[in-house]
Amino acid sequence: MEKVKCAIIGSGNIGTDLMIKILRYSDVLEMSVMVGIDPNSDGLARAKRMGAATTHEGVDGLIKMDEFRDINIIFDATSAKAHLYNYDKIKAFSDKQMIDLTPAAVGPYLIPPVNSDAITEGDNVNMVTCGGQATIPIVAAVSKVAKVHYGEIVASIASKSAGPGTRANIDEFTETTSEAIEKIGGADKGKAIIILNPAEPPLMMRDTVLTLSEHGDKDAIRQSITDMVTEVQKYVKGYRLHQEVQFDEIPEDKPVFIEGLGYRYGLKTMVLLEVEGAGHYLPEYAGNLDIMTSAAKATAEKIAQLKYQNA
Repeated sequence: MEKVKCAIIGSGNIGTDLMIKILRYSDVLEMSVMVGIDPNSDGLARAKRMGAATTHEGVDGLIKMDEFRDINIIFDATSAKAHLYNYDKIKAFSDKQMIDLTPAAVGPYLIPPVNSDAITEGDNVNMVTCGGQATIPIVAAVSKVAKVHYGEIVASIASKSAGPGTRANIDEFTETTSEAIEKIGGADKGKAIIILNPAEPPLMMRDTVLTLSEHGDKDAIRQSITDMVTEVQKYVKGYRLHQEVQFDEIPEDKPVFIEGLGYRYGLKTMVLLEVEGAGHYLPEYAGNLDIMTSAAKATAEKIAQLKYQNA
């Protein structure tokens, strides 16, 4: 079956890693154009060497290219603000599907093992954030067993893996991830925290997920989490539990106060995760970037099969 052509807007670390994943490992997608704004960027130079067409004139340059006509899927690996401009240009073309790797949250949130049905909604899906891709599956796993009142995630990433785009999106990261914890994870209230760790040598991505839920079967919750980790590992091999799942009872006579919800009691679940990158383009400690590009590739392949190859 013929591959579906795609373009990547954003020639930085995320865009370049995604390009390499598509070129080397996708049987469904064909890398057509790499788009940047810096003619001297390493990403554009690498794309040329690997046989992809390039433009340093941004989305406007992409639209003017001959290759644009045959492109169906367009990834945006720029910034939340830049995505608003890029999507405004692309949405005029009805045969194009955007996959947003920024926290702009224009389209529906998409976490592959949790709500893949959102793939068919509209022409723009949002991959939330690296922290969201790593942790929201766990909140959702707990939600399958017991009603989650509160979900809190702490994503700790190496400072060296946070480029200009990531740093420009810090506010959007917390807002988008918090909202997705509620909308996709199933929590009544969500909170997200990101830590840029300057340690040397750089540490791998570590994530802590805390939920306060109604009392539920601990073995069932543990199994649901284990099953979810297995699902994520299908497209992110370096995703794993760092320790055993931990539980703590919050008694009714000693409830905790949650802003926006009031006092709650129940079962506290803590999950510690580690995400090791595949090392395709980025260092192995940059699991935060690898999980985004891996999730975006998996999403694009499913969209390609459902929307274009089966059309």
